[in-house]
Amino acid sequence: MISPPSKLIAFNKPYGVLCQFTDEEGRATLADYIDVPDYYVAGRLDRDSEGLLLLTSDGKLQQRIADPRFKEWKTYWVQVEGVPDDKALRRLAAGVELNDGPTLPARAQFMEEPAHLWPRDPPVRYRAHIPTSWIHLSLREGRNRQVRRMTAAVGYPTLRLIRHSVGDVALDALAPGQWRWQISQRE
Repeated sequence: MISPPSKLIAFNKPYGVLCQFTDEEGRATLADYIDVPDYYVAGRLDRDSEGLLLLTSDGKLQQRIADPRFKEWKTYWVQVEGVPDDKALRRLAAGVELNDGPTLPARAQFMEEPAHLWPRDPPVRYRAHIPTSWIHLSLREGRNRQVRRMTAAVGYPTLRLIRHSVGDVALDALAPGQWRWQISQRE
C-alpha cells in the first residue's frame, strides 16, 4: 500500500454534513466525501456550520489541533442578523460572558461578504426589512456552539457560520465537499 502524502486532510464541510463517518439515521457524513482509511476528525463543526475541517491519521497531531490547551487560532466568517456596531465588536473581542463562563479574548471585526462565496443549500432565510452583515471572528477555544452563543450574547444572532482557517491551514479555493492533502507546519 502506498502511504499518503500527508498526515493531514483539509476538507470544506458542506452545510448539513455530520463530522463523523457513520450515522444510523442516514444523514450525510464524512464517508459521503472522504474515502481514506484511518483518518479522524481533529476538532468538530456542527451540522449546520460549514467550512474547514481537518482530519489526521496522527493521534498526537489530532490532540494538538483539537485541544484548547494549545490555543490554536480558528477563524470564522459569520453572517449575522443586523449590523453590529463598534460596541458589539469590542465586546466580542474582549470576551463574552456565556452560561458556562467567560470566553477568552478574541479578534473581531466587520468584513464584507466573502468574495466567491458559494451558495448555501438551503439558503439562509431572507427578510426584506432586516439587514445582514458579516463578522471576521478568530477564537483560541472551541466550546460547543461558541460562535453562535457569542454573537447572540451581543445581540446579533448567527445566520451562517463558515470556518475559514485553523492555525496555518485555510480553505483557500477548496469548494464545498472537496478535500486536499495538507502540509502543515505542525507535522
